Amino acid sequence: MRGLIWLLVYAVLFYLMMRYGCGAHMVHGHGGHGGAGGGAGKDPVCGMTVEVGQGYTKNHEGRSLRFCSRNCLDKFDADPQRYLS
Repeated sequence: MRGLIWLLVYAVLFYLMMRYGCGAHMVHGHGGHGGAGGGAGKDPVCGMTVEVGQGYTKNHEGRSLRFCSRNCLDKFDADPQRYLS
Protein backbone atom coordinates (compact mmCIF):
# COMPACT_ATOMS: atom_id res chain seq x y z
CA MET A 1 0.00 0.00 0.00
CA ARG A 2 2.83 2.37 0.87
CA GLY A 3 4.44 1.70 -2.51
CA LEU A 4 1.22 2.60 -4.29
CA ILE A 5 1.03 5.93 -2.48
CA TRP A 6 4.61 6.79 -3.51
CA LEU A 7 3.85 5.78 -7.09
CA LEU A 8 0.89 8.17 -7.11
CA VAL A 9 3.01 10.97 -5.62
CA TYR A 10 5.65 10.51 -8.35
CA ALA A 11 2.95 10.34 -11.02
CA VAL A 12 1.47 13.65 -9.85
CA LEU A 13 4.92 15.28 -9.77
CA PHE A 14 5.68 13.97 -13.26
CA TYR A 15 2.36 15.32 -14.53
CA LEU A 16 3.02 18.76 -13.03
CA MET A 17 6.54 18.86 -14.52
CA MET A 18 5.27 17.93 -17.97
CA ARG A 19 2.29 20.29 -17.80
CA TYR A 20 3.93 23.38 -16.33
CA GLY A 21 7.69 22.76 -16.36
CA CYS A 22 10.19 22.08 -19.11
CA GLY A 23 7.98 19.38 -20.61
CA ALA A 24 5.38 22.03 -21.43
CA HIS A 25 7.79 23.56 -23.94
CA MET A 26 8.01 20.27 -25.81
CA VAL A 27 4.25 19.76 -25.83
CA HIS A 28 3.62 23.23 -27.25
CA GLY A 29 6.40 23.03 -29.79
CA HIS A 30 8.87 25.32 -28.11
CA GLY A 31 11.61 22.69 -28.13
CA GLY A 32 14.89 23.69 -26.56
CA HIS A 33 15.85 26.61 -24.39
CA GLY A 34 18.00 29.55 -25.37
CA GLY A 35 16.36 30.56 -28.63
CA ALA A 36 16.97 27.42 -30.64
CA GLY A 37 15.28 27.75 -33.99
CA GLY A 38 16.15 31.32 -34.93
CA GLY A 39 14.33 34.60 -34.57
CA ALA A 40 10.79 35.74 -35.16
CA GLY A 41 8.74 33.98 -37.79
CA LYS A 42 5.66 34.76 -39.84
CA ASP A 43 2.49 32.74 -39.28
CA PRO A 44 1.72 31.13 -42.65
CA VAL A 45 -2.03 31.17 -41.95
CA CYS A 46 -2.73 34.76 -40.86
CA GLY A 47 0.60 36.47 -41.63
CA MET A 48 1.17 37.70 -38.07
CA THR A 49 4.77 37.99 -36.80
CA VAL A 50 5.42 35.49 -34.00
CA GLU A 51 8.38 36.07 -31.66
CA VAL A 52 10.56 33.32 -30.22
CA GLY A 53 8.93 31.74 -27.17
CA GLN A 54 5.42 32.82 -28.19
CA GLY A 55 2.72 30.95 -30.04
CA TYR A 56 3.32 27.47 -31.43
CA THR A 57 6.07 25.94 -33.54
CA LYS A 58 5.67 23.01 -35.92
CA ASN A 59 8.27 21.21 -37.99
CA HIS A 60 6.87 20.51 -41.44
CA GLU A 61 8.95 18.91 -44.20
CA GLY A 62 12.19 20.08 -42.61
CA ARG A 63 10.99 23.66 -42.02
CA SER A 64 10.22 25.20 -38.66
CA LEU A 65 6.96 27.14 -38.87
CA ARG A 66 5.59 29.49 -36.20
CA PHE A 67 1.89 30.01 -35.47
CA CYS A 68 0.33 32.80 -33.42
CA SER A 69 -2.45 30.64 -31.98
CA ARG A 70 -3.74 27.10 -31.68
CA ASN A 71 -6.52 28.06 -34.10
CA CYS A 72 -4.00 28.91 -36.85
CA LEU A 73 -2.04 25.72 -36.13
CA ASP A 74 -5.23 23.64 -36.44
CA LYS A 75 -6.12 25.35 -39.74
CA PHE A 76 -2.64 24.57 -41.06
CA ASP A 77 -2.84 20.94 -39.92
CA ALA A 78 -6.17 20.54 -41.75
CA ASP A 79 -4.72 21.66 -45.12
CA PRO A 80 -0.96 22.38 -45.10
CA GLN A 81 -0.63 22.79 -48.89
CA ARG A 82 -3.11 25.66 -48.84
CA TYR A 83 -0.81 27.78 -46.67
CA LEU A 84 2.58 26.84 -48.10
CA SER A 85 3.81 28.77 -51.11
